Amino acid sequence: MATPNFFALSAKDKKHEEISMKQFEGKVVLVVNVASKCGFTKQYAGLEELYKKYKDQGFVIIGFPCNQFGGQEPGDNDEIESFCQVNFGVTFPLMDKVDVNGDNEDPVYTYLKSQKKSLMMARIKWNFEKFLIAKDGTVYERYASTTAPESIAKDVEKLLKA
Repeated sequence: MATPNFFALSAKDKKHEEISMKQFEGKVVLVVNVASKCGFTKQYAGLEELYKKYKDQGFVIIGFPCNQFGGQEPGDNDEIESFCQVNFGVTFPLMDKVDVNGDNEDPVYTYLKSQKKSLMMARIKWNFEKFLIAKDGTVYERYASTTAPESIAKDVEKLLKA
């Protein structure tokens, strides 16, 4: 049976406990595959800024650490969280480390990629690809790794007002 929307999914949090995305229903959600040793790692700062600006209006960012691209997320969940807090002041939720492509990819990414392909390809190409999900659980947009978080603000605002 096809997944009706993002909020029907679940994933493991940083403590390896299964949590339902249903808890985010009615919010605008940005899902990002993150890494600590990537050229795009500095985007953590922009993501945190975006989160702080809109979180009280019903916006959440969910980071999914991933080590599939150049081994750029080698740490365990505690090391990743510590790195993000110390270096970028990250307060948005970080999940369990996942694969975003291949046989062991997380079901969240299987769903997101099925909804929005990039250049006609479903595969995640690199760290810090982003998916913006509307309040109703539909995938609104997919952004490349090179897309700066601040440039997504206009879409976040549009979805928050919808």
